[in-house]
Amino acid sequence: MAQTEKAQRTAVARQRSNIYGLLATAYRQEVTSEFLQQLRAPEFLEILSDLGIQLTSDFLQKPEEELLDDLAVEFAGLFLGPGGHISPHESVHHQRDGVEGGMLWGETTAEVKKFIESAGPDYSPEYTGLPDHISVELEFMEALARHEEQAWSVDDEEEAFRCLDMERRFLEEHLSRWVPAFCDKVMATAELSFYRELAGLTKRFIEFDWQELQEVEE
Repeated sequence: MAQTEKAQRTAVARQRSNIYGLLATAYRQEVTSEFLQQLRAPEFLEILSDLGIQLTSDFLQKPEEELLDDLAVEFAGLFLGPGGHISPHESVHHQRDGVEGGMLWGETTAEVKKFIESAGPDYSPEYTGLPDHISVELEFMEALARHEEQAWSVDDEEEAFRCLDMERRFLEEHLSRWVPAFCDKVMATAELSFYRELAGLTKRFIEFDWQELQEVEE
């Protein structure tokens, strides 16, 4: 493989890892002051705009403390409950191949745990909850893409393609099967532009990345 193509693949893997990392952070917990300052920085707002995120005055103009409170309330209402929240766990959202959906720590959860563990001992997710939480799955893709980037950078094609294969499989078997529907529910429910736009970006990126990885030639 030519060095120019390896350089391109390195750059693409880095970009993909960064986007997965951003999404994982946003779904992992309430927006922190540090994360909010990063998001509202002009250069980062430009990046978000390039990704198709169009934030409105409810995010851009509110004082930080008030916005943090509003985002915390929205995060809890959307993803934590009590009541009719939108569970951020894969096992709740679909039924496939005879696996019953709608329950935590079901067969789907175990499948995700097994897949993540198959990546090797060098990877361990930061999140301590259930392994099929959306932030864990996104973080896992971030780690795979980052490892792929590192493999390309040292001319380890075999390891890079191993990572690509795992990324394709994880998208096919997990993320692509439930995240778009999850995002539709968030977009229909969220009151703040941040979580509506976040869900829209997540859906578009998962669908785009899945399509792109299917077309990568080894």
